Amino acid sequence: MSTTWLPCGVYHQNYHQDHGWWQTRFIKGKMIFLFIILFVVIPLFADSYWLSVCNQIGYTVLAAIGVQLLIGFCGQITLGHAAFIAVGAYTSTLLILEFPWPKFMMDFGIAYPISILIAAFAAGMWSVLFGLPCARVKGFYLILTTMAAQFITVDFIITGYVSQIGGRGQAFSLPPGTIKVGPWTIDSDIKVYFMMLVLVIICIVAVVNLLRTRVGRAWVAIRDNDISAEVMGINVFKYKLIAFYVAGFIGGIAGAFWISNLAAISPEHFPWFWSLWLVGVILIGGVGSIHGTVFGSIFMVVVMELLQLGVMQFVDTSWGERLFTDFLFLKEAAFGLAICVFMIFEPNGLAYRWWQTKNYFNLWPFSY
Repeated sequence: MSTTWLPCGVYHQNYHQDHGWWQTRFIKGKMIFLFIILFVVIPLFADSYWLSVCNQIGYTVLAAIGVQLLIGFCGQITLGHAAFIAVGAYTSTLLILEFPWPKFMMDFGIAYPISILIAAFAAGMWSVLFGLPCARVKGFYLILTTMAAQFITVDFIITGYVSQIGGRGQAFSLPPGTIKVGPWTIDSDIKVYFMMLVLVIICIVAVVNLLRTRVGRAWVAIRDNDISAEVMGINVFKYKLIAFYVAGFIGGIAGAFWISNLAAISPEHFPWFWSLWLVGVILIGGVGSIHGTVFGSIFMVVVMELLQLGVMQFVDTSWGERLFTDFLFLKEAAFGLAICVFMIFEPNGLAYRWWQTKNYFNLWPFSY
C-alpha cells in the first residue's frame, strides 16, 4: 500500500481561490458559529438592555468603517466624521417627516429604505465638498480642515438652520410607527437589531470587496507613499475624493439607521467628541483592518457599558452619586486611558491578536 504525502498548509493557485470565503475548516466553522451567535443566540437570549448594547455596537461599526477607510486605507486623517453621519441622519429624518411620499410608499414601507439611500448619497457628496480642500493638504492642515467640516456642518448649519425647519426648535421628534421597512414597523430593539445586522453585513462585504479592486489598491498605494503612487500614474487627487465619498456614503447610512433607535434627533447626538471616539475605535481595534473596526467597536462599547454598570452599583453612596452625575467626564477619561494603554502595550490593535490566533489554527498542528 503506497502512501501519498501531501504538503502541509493550503496552497492557492489563482486569485479566486486566494480570496474565497470558505478556504479552510477553521473559516467555515468560524462563519457558521458567527451566524448562529448573531441570528439565533443573541435574539433568543439577550434582553432589551443587551440588545440596545448590540445596536450601539452596530452603529459604531457603521460609523467607524468610513473612518477606517480614510485613515487606515487611504492615509487621510479625519476628525470630523460625525458631520457626515449627522447629514445622513437629518436628511433621512427630513425626508420622512417633510417629503410628501405617496401613500402606498408609506404603507408598504418603501419610504424609509429610499431615504437611507438618498441620505447616504447626500452625505457622500457633502463629504466630497470638504474632501476638495482636504485632498490638497497633509498633516496638521488636513486635521484642521476635517475639524472645520464638523464645526461648519453640525455647530453652524444644522444647529442654526436645519434644526429650525418646521418651527421644531432643536429636536426633531420621531413618533412611534414612523420608521417602517416593508411590512415591519421598526418599533422595538429586536427589529432595530436585525436591521442593523443587515446594514452592517452589506457595508462590510461591500468595503472588503472594494478594497480588492483597483480603487482599493490605489488607496493603499497613496497611504504608503502618495508621491510614489503619483509617479506610478495614480491620480492621487481623484482617488482621495473617491475615498471621501465612500466614507461619507457609509457614514450617511449609519446616521440614517440610527434615527430608527431614537425618539428624537438633535445636534447633541453628533458632537465633535464622537468623531474623536471613532478614531479611538480604529486605533484600539487596529488601523488598516476591517476586523479591527468590529473589534474596536465591541471593545469600546462593552467596556463603557460595564463601567457604567459598575458605577451604578455604588450610586447610593455620596461618592458613587457624584461619579454617576459626572459619568460623561469619567467616560472621556476612560477613553483616553484605553488609547494610551493600547498605544503602549498593543500598538497594532486587537486585529493583530486576531491575526495571530487565526494563523495558529490555519497552520495547526504546526506553529511558526
